[in-house]
Amino acid sequence: MAPTDEQSVRLGTTLMHGDHEVPKGLEVSPSISVTTTFRNPQPWSENNSLQDLDPWNPERHVYSRYTQDVSTRAEKILSKVNQGYALTYASGLAASYAALVHLNPKRIVIRGGYHGVHVVIDVYQRSKGKIPIIDLDDEYQPGDICWLETPLNPTGESRNIQYYADKIHAVGGKLIVDSTFGPPPLQYPFKWGTDIILHSGTKYFGGHSDLLCGILVVKTLEEWKALWGTRTFLGSMMGSLEAWLLLRSLRTFHLRVPRQSETATKLAQWLNQASGGKAADGIPPGIIDVVWHSSLQGKDANGWEPSKQMEGGWNATFAILMKSQEFASQLPHALKFFVPATSLGGVESLIEQRVASDPNSDPRLIRLSVGVEDFEDLKADLSRAFHEVVKGPKAKL
Repeated sequence: MAPTDEQSVRLGTTLMHGDHEVPKGLEVSPSISVTTTFRNPQPWSENNSLQDLDPWNPERHVYSRYTQDVSTRAEKILSKVNQGYALTYASGLAASYAALVHLNPKRIVIRGGYHGVHVVIDVYQRSKGKIPIIDLDDEYQPGDICWLETPLNPTGESRNIQYYADKIHAVGGKLIVDSTFGPPPLQYPFKWGTDIILHSGTKYFGGHSDLLCGILVVKTLEEWKALWGTRTFLGSMMGSLEAWLLLRSLRTFHLRVPRQSETATKLAQWLNQASGGKAADGIPPGIIDVVWHSSLQGKDANGWEPSKQMEGGWNATFAILMKSQEFASQLPHALKFFVPATSLGGVESLIEQRVASDPNSDPRLIRLSVGVEDFEDLKADLSRAFHEVVKGPKAKL
């Protein structure tokens, strides 16, 4: 399935050399290409028509809306590490819209998750008319697509991909999995029956809070080319600079994500000791109500346990529910090593009162995106901030 004959090559090597088939001359680091258009070949040259252009392996470029060197490189690497055929988009929501156009559903099965996707569905319906939205546990029928986010935004809880794959495939429908919270090597959704993988590449693949990117991964080159054709005329490709930033980020992806995963798991399990308002290991009583993280789930009623699906480690973004809205509003601004900002997946740790960007969230809910800082420093920072928040805001002089 994956577009590579290098199955024995490990993740780090693939990230460094997975674009080697794209010619780059004497450059060690590919240059940023800012051109939008390319010189036409001579009229007597072979394969000089637009119809001869192979977007998967372009021998030449025509216009950057079609192909250009750096985005081609990034897509080669993303294809190999995601074990499919990857296409990049201008943002995660652009990729979400493209998936809807591609699948043309009669109904959409979805529950919760990133609020932006629900808005994209609303926008899509402006051109298609009203499309019924049903819950994951409703009965499915032909023409449905199942939109499954796992791990879930903002809580970081895992859902059973295989269960929903079997359920939607039984009626001939398609499963799209938003795996933004579970990038490789943490999770490989194709192993569990997924038809299309979606990533907001802005997050872990980008990893530096400096680019917007969306990614769709499919199982066949034929389907990839269909997506590419639609993207060309939707105009939703990445810009040249963003593609270069993404390529740069991919080189260190394998160093960042496992470290973020390990640190976040330690933090979640430490914080969970204080759930229910208990005092625990530097956390004062009466401040944390609930901690959500896939490592804390255990087996569900059907005997499914998420560690099998999250084979490479646990998600690095998770959520806590504070005992009061006041605590939740103060905590992000009481910290030294967590930046009070939305988004996730970057090298710096981020924290937000989620209602600040998702108005439907519980105002007590805090989302944490753990970066590459040292665990003990982040733990000490949170402990100090908890004590500060419990004391209440400082009086203004």
